[in-house]
Amino acid sequence: MSTVVARTRDELAVAREKLHGTVGVVMTMGALHAGHAELVRQARERADSVVVTIFLNPLQFGPNEDLAKYPRTFEADLALCEAEGVDLVFAPSPDVVYPGGDPGVRMSAGVLGDKLEGASRPGHFDGVLTVVAKMFHLTRPSLAFFGQKDAQQLLLIRRMATDLDFGLEIVAVPTVREPDGLALSSRNRYLSGLDRESALALSKALDAGLAVREQGSAAVRRAARDVLVAEPLVQVDYLVLVDPVTLDDVPEWYQGEAVLLVAAKVGTTRLIDNRPLVVGGGL
Repeated sequence: MSTVVARTRDELAVAREKLHGTVGVVMTMGALHAGHAELVRQARERADSVVVTIFLNPLQFGPNEDLAKYPRTFEADLALCEAEGVDLVFAPSPDVVYPGGDPGVRMSAGVLGDKLEGASRPGHFDGVLTVVAKMFHLTRPSLAFFGQKDAQQLLLIRRMATDLDFGLEIVAVPTVREPDGLALSSRNRYLSGLDRESALALSKALDAGLAVREQGSAAVRRAARDVLVAEPLVQVDYLVLVDPVTLDDVPEWYQGEAVLLVAAKVGTTRLIDNRPLVVGGGL
């Protein structure tokens, strides 16, 4: 059975009614890669029917960001979906998702949305949550699969689903990496050969912090920072060790679950990565 493609709300409604059993959704902006394929595989394991949305959401791009340059590779994306057994692809245009133009009423990410990525990209998470909420309503899934690489986004989507009673399960899928450790991202294609080598400093910094987690939070931050400052082509936006629920910096005496996050520019490309860990011991 080939993958059905819906472009309009009416086409989606007709195709959605034909899906059977538990429905899982994977939301993307296109330019699909092996990380997206893993999300689909996880969805296939948990759900009877799988929907992939492909929508380049203008609301989550700031005025100086790369919406115009973002890769658009629909035919290759569809081929990946077909190869992974996706039942339905919803690939609307902006006027389908936002028929009245930019929506006057939007989701608010609140104080969590102003930290870290939100501080660097004001309004970004409001745009993310608005489109995710709309896609939840349109596709009506029981399960939704998101990658752990976007840790803050995952946290906010979980909070929205819980706080606003969406009645579905948010499933986190571990970050997929290249063999050398670089986290997969649609933006990796912008990296030159030299930039690509320099970008490995992000995952190496996280590994360095993870390796000394038993020594406490100060040691984790120091080990990760030492790796990053040794790579001159990496311009760090932030490197933080935070509580996984509040995103507040954990104090030096802290023991327990935390997330080590990094964001940096390598050349002209902004990359993010993170590693969950237990400070004071454990894996």
